[in-house]
Formats: sequence, structure tokens, C-alpha cells
Amino acid sequence: MADLDNVQDGKNFRVGTPADSATFFLKGSNSLDWGMKNRLAQIFNPCTGRTVMLAVDHGYFQGPTTGLERIDLSIVPLIPYADALMITRGALRSSIPSDISKPVVLRSSGGQSILKELSNELVAVDIEDVVRLNAAAMAVQVYIGGEYEHQSIGNLVKVVDAGNRHGIPTLAVTGVGKDLVRDAKYLGLATRICAEIGAHFVKTYYCETGFSRVAAGCAVPVLIAGGKKLPELDALNMAYAAIDEGAAGVDMGRNVFQCDAPMAMIQAVRAVVHEHETPEKAHDLYSPLKNESTVPARS
Repeated sequence: MADLDNVQDGKNFRVGTPADSATFFLKGSNSLDWGMKNRLAQIFNPCTGRTVMLAVDHGYFQGPTTGLERIDLSIVPLIPYADALMITRGALRSSIPSDISKPVVLRSSGGQSILKELSNELVAVDIEDVVRLNAAAMAVQVYIGGEYEHQSIGNLVKVVDAGNRHGIPTLAVTGVGKDLVRDAKYLGLATRICAEIGAHFVKTYYCETGFSRVAAGCAVPVLIAGGKKLPELDALNMAYAAIDEGAAGVDMGRNVFQCDAPMAMIQAVRAVVHEHETPEKAHDLYSPLKNESTVPARS
């Protein structure tokens, strides 16, 4: 062994160069373990600090949602344009090719359908199955102000604790009951509670007044939900405003896969989120791409 024989001392410890102590690029995440940071860096683009997640988990409470009747046909072609895929384990195993390289955010709560009180959920995926599926994160619905608020917060606690043991981050998804107003006061309350409980990033809704305070008041990255289907330009305007006011990305579903041209729309959303393109210019991008879309039409 050369070191023991002391044949040549060619070591260079660079004594005058201090060790790199750069902070992690996502807010509230610098003290996390390496595995957590690595998974978050798969979900969020390190160059922009943002993400375009494609949400296709609606079937866990809505059944065969319009646009998701055949995930293998309508969603798989869109995956290359998303930064991450939010999906249930059943749909992942049955409909998504195992050779995809995009990170998976696994829906990990459930238990009710649209026929019942949605806030009455439970933890629906064991952490061992999350590990088996190589998920980059877990998603849990939290109903602040809902009938089963305490239970949903308890679900978040369980998932965060299990994820911390395995280095897997947790996304808290703020669910809003039909009697609650999606204003900055409520959304600020919900996102802050989720972050304080231990969520590593939070998904909420955009509000036209005061969203910058919602994002600033949450110590971890905030994503906005797309919500119900909007006209394409309106959806792009919402994404632009959210990013401009502090959101770290979007988790859109219906505003992508219910479009006439989903592949064109997700590319337009990417232009807004990662390039901060104006909604008008992104829509100009959408229009010609719409004619070139190769995603099969629904029948």
C-alpha cells in the first residue's frame, strides 16, 4: 500500500481553501438530511427553485375523472414535460411505465368519496410501500376548519414522522370545505399550520388579494393548485401571478389534462413557471403547439 510505504506524499488538502458550506436552494430546507434534500431537488428544479407538478390523483375520491379515464393514454405522453407526477399507488402500478425518470409524489391519504364528507380521511399508504415504489415525496390532505380537522392533522403527523425516518419529504395539501372562503386569512392559517406541523412543502389555492402574505408566512415552499378547469389564458394568468407573488410552483391537473391540447398547455405552464414568461406570450406558445399536439383526443 503506497500510503503505508510512504513512497510519495502526493496528497493535497488545499489548506487555504475553506470547505463549501452553501445553503440549500429551497427555503426552510437547509437543515434537512441529505436524502430529503436530494428528493426535493428532484421535484424542484435547482436552477429555478420551482416545479411544475402534474396532479392526476383525482380518482382516489372522484373515480374516473374527465381526462383521466385512461391514464395510460392521456397522461403518460405528458410526463416528459412535468417536473414531478402526483399520483396514487394504484394508478402508478397499473398505468405508468416503470422506466420513467420523473419523481413521483405519492398520494398517501384517502378513505372517502365525493358521496361523503371528504375530510374524514386516514393514512392510506404504508411507508414501506412508499419505499418500494421509490417515491420522492408523500402527499397528505389536511382540512383546516373541516369537520375532521383534528384527524387530518393527525394523518399529517403520522406521515411526516414516517417520512422523516426514511428521508422522504411530505407535501401537505390544504383542502377547503364548501363553507370556507379561500381568502388570504384562511389560506395563511392553513399553510402555516401545515408547515409548523412539519410538512416540507405545501399545496394551497391562489387568492387574488394577499397571496404574497400567504407565501411569505409559510416557512417552506408553497405550490398552488390549479383547481377547476379555467380558460387557458386565465389559468396561465393565475400561475404567473402566483409565481410573481412568491409561489414555488404549481401542481396542476384539470387545467392541463382537460384542455383540448394538454401537451401544449403543460409546455405553456412550464414557460410561465420556469422562464417567468408572461401569460400572453405563453398563450401565444400554446396556440401553435395546440395544432401539433399528439395526445389522443378523448372519446
